[in-house]
Amino acid sequence: MKIPLKIMILSLAAVAYATQISAQNKYRNFTELSRKTESLAKEYPALCSVKSLVKTAGGKDIFVLTIGTGEKDQKPAIAVLGGIEGNYLAGRELALGFAENLLKDSGNPDIKQLLSSITFYVFPDISPDASEQYFTGLKYERVINSRSTDDDRDFVSDEDPYEDLNGDGIITLIRVSDPAGTFIESDDDRRIMVAADLSKGQKGSYFVYSEGIDNDKDGKFNEDGPGGVNPNRNFTCNYEEYGQNSGYHAMSEPETKAVADFLFDHFNIYSTVAFGPQDNLGQPLKASEKQPEFTSFEQGMGRGVGMGMGMTRGAPREPVDRRITAILKKDEIINKLVSDKYHEITGAKGAPSAVQAPGNFMDWAYYHYGRYSFSTPGWWYPVEKGKNSEVAFLSFAEKNRIPDAFVPWTEIKHPDFPSKKTEAGGIKPFIMNNPPADTLGYLISKHYEFITALAAMHPELEFIDTKIENRGDNLFSITLKVHNRGIFATAAEAGSINQWTKIMRMVIEPAKGQTLLSGQKIQRIQRLEGGSTAEFSWLISGKGSVLISAGAINVGTIKTTLELK
Repeated sequence: MKIPLKIMILSLAAVAYATQISAQNKYRNFTELSRKTESLAKEYPALCSVKSLVKTAGGKDIFVLTIGTGEKDQKPAIAVLGGIEGNYLAGRELALGFAENLLKDSGNPDIKQLLSSITFYVFPDISPDASEQYFTGLKYERVINSRSTDDDRDFVSDEDPYEDLNGDGIITLIRVSDPAGTFIESDDDRRIMVAADLSKGQKGSYFVYSEGIDNDKDGKFNEDGPGGVNPNRNFTCNYEEYGQNSGYHAMSEPETKAVADFLFDHFNIYSTVAFGPQDNLGQPLKASEKQPEFTSFEQGMGRGVGMGMGMTRGAPREPVDRRITAILKKDEIINKLVSDKYHEITGAKGAPSAVQAPGNFMDWAYYHYGRYSFSTPGWWYPVEKGKNSEVAFLSFAEKNRIPDAFVPWTEIKHPDFPSKKTEAGGIKPFIMNNPPADTLGYLISKHYEFITALAAMHPELEFIDTKIENRGDNLFSITLKVHNRGIFATAAEAGSINQWTKIMRMVIEPAKGQTLLSGQKIQRIQRLEGGSTAEFSWLISGKGSVLISAGAINVGTIKTTLELK
């Protein structure tokens, strides 16, 4: 598929601008992130507005920035989300950094043109309760919000928190020397503990736990600390009832419901870009060989999908399960194209295995919301196939001179193991999922370049091959085509059978004294792939002006006036 010139121009503009921005070299806490978010709206009032959708259980705002020109909510839009999971701090910086750079570069002619065509909704952090743990006195990887829950279902909430046993201000691991243990030191790096493999004749010599004390004496450590629910397990797609940190029910959390409600209310959004553990940019998704079959009614109306509708007049039919369980083939093509563009711009290679999780945002945005859905961690380190990820990280850290990545095993006194040698140590929290802070500026500039290039692929309608024929006796025939000159289809294939996607329509409005003799005044335009067309024709009696419009809120509406004379 040929990439339009304007995408290349936008990429070059972003590269040139990236050399002008000051490199960011720190992670920002919630207060700093909020101040920057609100300051952007004040600095660029004509282009940007900010709104708090809701407060989390921890009292933190879920902000959304709206960036664009004109009637922003009436133009095709992309939603960019950071903080999908609380331990992926870089995603917050990439999302807000994108908004900062977009606004700073709004005077560039190509970016100005992009903002006149596309609206961007930017959510800097949808898991602020969890991400804030990085900035507290006791640092540990947290993915859950501040809702008090009974995680281990013992009728007591938050009774088994983390304890810093070696006094270094961070939570790592403890290992307990025990002949009945199930862990051993890795042969590749003695610092790393791995499960003993009986098939290889290995015999365990350690038990390994999260650093802390068994406060409730149930044999588990830190299993019911402060909080919570993981927002990235609380969406409806493949929601896991009674799952770990999944919430009491799907969309139970203020932040997940507020984000979903906002997206559902904005029919103009055609794509989402999320920064979190799920990934279909480093590794694009693959379609299943067996694809669901939909009737033309379902494709046109967006009804019955996943509900077993299979009834027609006459003899009853067996219900048919038409749920989508894998990316559809036409969407797979776009996913591969966008993934290739991501690799080309960012230079990222060797993406790790995709993280699967029930109730996650990326899957929800595609399967339930019906939009083009893209997600990436934004940064990773190389892991060879079959290799231990922690061993690979320590090797990467050493080669790239990342200091203090590992807390050396140090013997401690532990009340639960008074007669056994117990040591605290391990890889520091957050460091495996987030790049060194001094690389943030570069990563932000590259992802800014990528998202602007992605936006330039948006579906874009135009009228072509317009013909007016005077047939005599005051009769006129009109024929024209609607052409999608964009790269993206006018809707994701998954969205074409989803009632949350607006269907395009063609409308012809004859002038006073004219009569429409054939052809429909209002008719549907089926989904158009990039570069494809749909043809329409009418027969009208009477001279004068005819107004024709085509489109939908998620692709834009085009209009033309034809003179019949």
